[in-house]
Amino acid sequence: MDQDVKTLGDVVDIAKRRRKYLIWPAVGVFALAVMIAFVWPPTYRSTSTILIEEQEIPREYVMTTVSSYAEQRLQTINQRIMSTSRLMEIINRFNLYANKREKWTMEEIVDRMRKKDVKFELINADVIDRRTGRPTAATIAFSVAFEGADPSVVQQVANVLASLYLEENLRVREQQTEGATRFMEDERRAVEEQMAEIDRQITAFKQLNVNTLPELAPYNLQIVDRLDQDIDRFNNQLKELNEKENYLQSQLASIPQDSTNPDKDRLRELRVKLINLESRFTDEYPDVKKTKAEIADLERKLKGSAAASQDSRPDNPAYVTLAAQLASTRSEIESVRRQLTTAQERRNDYQRRIATSPRVEESYRSLMTRRNNLQAKYEDLTKKYMEAKVAYGLEKGQMGERFTLIDAAILPEKPVRPNILAIILIGFVLGIGAGVGTAALKEFGDQSFRSAEALSEAVALPVLGVIPEILTLQDMARIKKRTVVVTASVVCACLIGIVVFHFFIMDLDIFWAKLMRKMPM
Repeated sequence: MDQDVKTLGDVVDIAKRRRKYLIWPAVGVFALAVMIAFVWPPTYRSTSTILIEEQEIPREYVMTTVSSYAEQRLQTINQRIMSTSRLMEIINRFNLYANKREKWTMEEIVDRMRKKDVKFELINADVIDRRTGRPTAATIAFSVAFEGADPSVVQQVANVLASLYLEENLRVREQQTEGATRFMEDERRAVEEQMAEIDRQITAFKQLNVNTLPELAPYNLQIVDRLDQDIDRFNNQLKELNEKENYLQSQLASIPQDSTNPDKDRLRELRVKLINLESRFTDEYPDVKKTKAEIADLERKLKGSAAASQDSRPDNPAYVTLAAQLASTRSEIESVRRQLTTAQERRNDYQRRIATSPRVEESYRSLMTRRNNLQAKYEDLTKKYMEAKVAYGLEKGQMGERFTLIDAAILPEKPVRPNILAIILIGFVLGIGAGVGTAALKEFGDQSFRSAEALSEAVALPVLGVIPEILTLQDMARIKKRTVVVTASVVCACLIGIVVFHFFIMDLDIFWAKLMRKMPM
């Protein structure tokens, strides 16, 4: 083996010497790649593109109740459509994977369709965010594709998947808006029932504390002030009437009931004198005692005379007038006393109401605070309920954010796999690499010497002679046969290269269509 490859001639010598290790692996790998490229069953792909459109009515006028972003909603919809039940329905409908059902379980088939054959891709674009004013990436559309061996089935499945996305989006949005509307309505009714209950409690509380409610406190204070004034007025009236009564009594005592009986006049004089004495002295005073004794004697005397004439009445006009005035004054005194007692009782009652009002006000304020909070909550829920109803109508009319099919799945005319050109080119490169690698391994594994210099360097002895290569007739025939085989191989490779060039560069679509018509399906 040569220990050092120094020149290009050495490489050429190695290539000549190992040409069969260069050619046959390269031809074998290249032929295998060509066979794989043409034997590999074609896979077709049909794609539907769906645009995400904004709602028609501006959001300032109608706010939708669907709060999730398009990307999040798409992922949710995708998970629902990629569920096992949905995919099994499609598989059974179009009889997909008929040749694999005997070998694979249904779970494996569904997993194959979900992970490999169905392609879901988002289409993003740079837009300006309305809230921040900065450019950001937004999902404006998405594509759903299906891959398979039959072009017509692939197209139908892709259209079915696209329709499922459209229907699921409408159903999800309508379901969300309907759910929001129903939730708001239920909450509004619950708050309405709570308001009715608190109203009943307020009514019962008012009936129980009808006179001590906080809003009656100013009125109660006003009534107390007025009653205080009335009491003062009644006391003044009573004082005046008492003074008048005393005056009339004193005047009446000084006037005889009739002018014919001197004892009566004397009795009146004594009574007036007694009144004057009692106003100045006590009952133990001698003059008081003497006057009382004389009055008692005259009264006994007059009683004896009065027994004979019980029906006699006072005939003195002045006495009668004063007696009438005294009776009227006493009647007024009784009336004023009753009014004073009533006013005092009313004042005590209103003072009790005023004293009880703070405690009642605290409970009443608590009830009214709950009532006001419920009222505010009810108004807010009513507003949101009306907005939810409008949003539900928006979704029912399909005027909200919606999916629009802008590019329906078409019948694929060209398979996406295999890429024959790429496979052949890869086979060509791998063939060259295999040939070079095989030749290199063979060369480095050969321990023979190809020159006298290499032998002399290896054994450290001089070479005395070199025997040249002797070619016999058999060797010449073998060389000619090998040359013919190599030339034929090169010609075949050139022809294949020309066909590939024509196939992929000149008339690819026409050639493939002709080939498909000739191949049995």
